Amino acid sequence: MTPLADFLLPFLPVSSIPPYLKSYIPGETPLSTWPVVSTALVSYLALIFGIREVMKDRPPQKLNTLFRIHNVFLSAGSLLLLLLMAEEVASVWWNAGVYDAMCADASWTEKLEFYYMINYYFKYVELLDTVFLAFKKKPLAFLHVFHHSATALLCYSQLNGKTSVSWVVISLNLSVHVIMYYYYYATAGGAKIWWKKYLTTIQIIQFVIDLFVVYFGTYQHYAATYFPHLPHIANCAGTETAALFGCGLLSSYLVLFINFYIQTYKKPVRGKKATANGAANGHAITNGNGHKMD
Repeated sequence: MTPLADFLLPFLPVSSIPPYLKSYIPGETPLSTWPVVSTALVSYLALIFGIREVMKDRPPQKLNTLFRIHNVFLSAGSLLLLLLMAEEVASVWWNAGVYDAMCADASWTEKLEFYYMINYYFKYVELLDTVFLAFKKKPLAFLHVFHHSATALLCYSQLNGKTSVSWVVISLNLSVHVIMYYYYYATAGGAKIWWKKYLTTIQIIQFVIDLFVVYFGTYQHYAATYFPHLPHIANCAGTETAALFGCGLLSSYLVLFINFYIQTYKKPVRGKKATANGAANGHAITNGNGHKMD
């Protein structure tokens, strides 16, 4: 039922990979403790703002080749990981049904845990987005910096909490990143792509679906555990701390991205008329991660 994983497995040195790199073991797996994660994220903030200060009196760096390599790696890597997750989820779904595929303890399979780990490490690779922005002397928007650092924290919290609905949120995020990083790769090579405005729309739709799923799962857990008289199906696996943190952070994402969309595409610049595609004349358009799209 997992042909892609079965095809790739013989090419991997599985026997020589230590257990803490194949499974998530807090304290042994890299970036699996709060002190290490917080240090990594604080270092990220110090690095990007340090680069911005260093670059203040220097000309912007193009770094076009490195930027394209970075983006094609993340687009292709996201696609491969998405396909691997899709076939594993389909297998669980086929054997257990829709609800159990989302909420049962058994839906946290060894393969999915490994894929969640890879996705988590991708979040640290994605922090290089901001490093490129700093060297190019592009604005470091709050939404971009907050979203990148907080998403790494979100993935860390869900791995620790073993939230069974994680695959829904991660799959949607990977789908968006396949498109988004391809966009950056293509435009860095000079391509003109007409659908840049709709990247933010896709991200907003992503968060709406995310919130429906995580609030549904959280409700099922609390109803089954504390309020059995309320209508519910069954418990949804995962710790309460991870569930509440996920609900809160994803809610903040939706608010911030909607505000970004309104400010970027719907709010006309004073004294100027907004163009037909919603972007103000003379102003660069950014996507929801704060990258300049011009």
